[in-house]
Amino acid sequence: MTEKVLPLAPEALRARVDLSYLNIQTTADVQGESSFLGQPRAKKSLEFGIAMRGGGYNLYVMGDSGTGRNSLVSKYVKELADSQPAPSEWAYINNFEVTREPYALEMPAGQGNKLKESIDQFISDLMDTFPAAFENPTYQRKRTGIDKEFNKRYDAALKVVERFANEKEVAVIADGGSVMLLPVVNGKALDDTEFAQLPEEQRTSFQDRINAIEGFLNEQVLELPTWRRKSSEDFRQLNITTVQQAIKPLLKELEVKNKSLLSVLRFIREIKNHLPKLIVDLFIEESITDATSDQERRATIERWLKPNLMVQHEANEGAPVVYEMLPTYQNLFGRIEYTTQQGIPNTNFQLIRAGSLLKANGGYLILDAEKLLQEPFAYDALKLALKSKELKMEMPFSDATLMHSITLSPQSIDLDVKVILLGSREIYYQLQEWDPEFMELFRVPVDFDSFIPRTRNTVDNLILRIKDYGEEKNFKPLTRNALERLIEYSLRESEHQQRISARIVRLFKVFAEADFISGHDQSEFITEQHIQQALEAAEYRNGRIADQMLSEIEEGTILIDTEGERVGCINGLTVMEIGESRFGSPARITSTVHVGGKGVVDIEREVELGQSLHSKGVMILSGFLGHEFGRRFPLTLSAHIAMEQSYGYIDGDSATVAEYCSLISAIAQVPIKQSIAITGSMNQLGEVQAIGGVNEKIEGFFKLCQLRGLKGEHGVIVPADNVKHLMLSPEVVEAVKAGQFTIWAVSHVYQALRLLSDIEPGSPNEKLEFPADSVNGKAQTELKTLCELYQEAEEE
Repeated sequence: MTEKVLPLAPEALRARVDLSYLNIQTTADVQGESSFLGQPRAKKSLEFGIAMRGGGYNLYVMGDSGTGRNSLVSKYVKELADSQPAPSEWAYINNFEVTREPYALEMPAGQGNKLKESIDQFISDLMDTFPAAFENPTYQRKRTGIDKEFNKRYDAALKVVERFANEKEVAVIADGGSVMLLPVVNGKALDDTEFAQLPEEQRTSFQDRINAIEGFLNEQVLELPTWRRKSSEDFRQLNITTVQQAIKPLLKELEVKNKSLLSVLRFIREIKNHLPKLIVDLFIEESITDATSDQERRATIERWLKPNLMVQHEANEGAPVVYEMLPTYQNLFGRIEYTTQQGIPNTNFQLIRAGSLLKANGGYLILDAEKLLQEPFAYDALKLALKSKELKMEMPFSDATLMHSITLSPQSIDLDVKVILLGSREIYYQLQEWDPEFMELFRVPVDFDSFIPRTRNTVDNLILRIKDYGEEKNFKPLTRNALERLIEYSLRESEHQQRISARIVRLFKVFAEADFISGHDQSEFITEQHIQQALEAAEYRNGRIADQMLSEIEEGTILIDTEGERVGCINGLTVMEIGESRFGSPARITSTVHVGGKGVVDIEREVELGQSLHSKGVMILSGFLGHEFGRRFPLTLSAHIAMEQSYGYIDGDSATVAEYCSLISAIAQVPIKQSIAITGSMNQLGEVQAIGGVNEKIEGFFKLCQLRGLKGEHGVIVPADNVKHLMLSPEVVEAVKAGQFTIWAVSHVYQALRLLSDIEPGSPNEKLEFPADSVNGKAQTELKTLCELYQEAEEE
């Protein structure tokens, strides 16, 4: 436990990547195609979720951002979808009975455009047929016959009235559809002026006779409305019959073109039933006023007959894969557009627009979970659609500008889609806890790891991914040394010598920046130097805060000693992460001890700056202190531990070992070397545990020591379990090789205490007493003294 700890060899501080086995000069020499990079659990879950049919087996893909999960899932799903049959096409067609409730028409893949073309040809034939069909001599003869029949009856009635009027010296004059009665004097019909000049008696006589004739006229033409109605019905029936005969061969041709499609044949039957009336209304009724041009007539017919093809697929293109970047309700379910006529919003089935759910119907829809949950109504409506397996286009909210307009209620469409949500683990677990329907609909979790084991297979696959990305972006090839350096950067990102970071996007970012830098050198390839320059440039861009803190330490604004020895004072190590900037910085930890009974007081916790994990660490070191020294006499002391010049929240237990060493130094009055910094967590048995950010912490203290001048006495103590996480910068490794900087790895707090004080910590004998000249012996003596003083004070 207290045996001497040797410094780590330079080779242990950084893993090297050797690609000599590939026998390549640049990535241009690499052969093969990239596949799923690692992630066997996620791959199997993805395969199962996609292959598993039935409701509820939708997928939730979770993992850290930047792992390339979006592109990986999209590419993998696309490859599987290409081998599947293309789904049906859907169109909306006119509901001639209730126009605001258009029908949904399902067709096999590749038939939608053919139907549109055949309908276009049908409409062109209609325009050629009408109004020419109404100019046919047979039609004109029949129409004239209907007119004659009506006129015959009308004229016969008027002749009877004329004879009756002539007997009373009144003339009957028929003008169009009206009849005028005029008095006759001396064989001449009088107008209103001449009639007014007659004597009153004579005018009265004529008026009485005219009234009698009007009564007789009404009796004779009593059935005139019936004649008119019969004539109109005959005309309309003639028109309908003429249209039916004219369009019969056109419809027959249309049926032959679509004879294999039952749904289309039903649509054609609806056209057959309703088209004659529409043609008559358009070409006969409106032609009376000559208000409609041929172009307007064609547009009207297209609006009646032409299908609104919502989605179309080629027969051999496979199942669709749709990635909806902005999953609003309208983008998912579609929308109904409006036109304005004389200031009034109007719409029809031709203005229905498909959403991504319909576009992905029969295939796969990929959505961002966080964006979906942020959109009003979208998530609940999606769940309802998946449960009912129907796509219903509704308006969940009303637009104030369309409040009084007529809207549509399209027929529902059968929905068969596999939804893939991409999101964080936090969102997945929250939905799992708060939404009972979530697990019924998204039964397959696809969990992407944050790292990939470093094996030859995964490294080779990573190289292929890098090569493919470079070729896609038209970057220059990477030399083998540059490729090795890039993979080493991935190991650094994963904080493990045997793990590749799954956040491959960061790797691509360095690749892109190195390609840019190589352009300035007019280099044919991207070299290791270009990769290093790209990394240094990124560190410089994000290093303002780190440099500012280092400058404040150097100026003395932040007090950190890197030489000499001090009692109760130690250099701990912290990691700060602000945006893309992540850096380590030393922090002074101090402890003071005096007579009292408060025990170990965490000042950070007392002022509510210490978070739960930090407070837990202080309580653990208190437990270890009591275990080591409180079994022979009660520990009655008051000790205060603080992280100096820290004004923000502090969390994590990585300073526990440093805090304990500082506390023991204060108790035993043993000075601690200020040239050594330490990081590590500990348990109640004094065992040192691994911590995060070990590379940044070491480099943060190294930069300070380098700035002040490396003299061979500076170093850092880290947990032994963190050795496999070391991926230090070449600069630190070179300093260790030169003997200017040292790194030790300890497994117990007493090993760290020995390095910091150059005094043996000491082990207890059978009476639980430590050697008097050891650190623990001195601490035990001081603690016993504090206990006795406290008891005396209590007695007094």
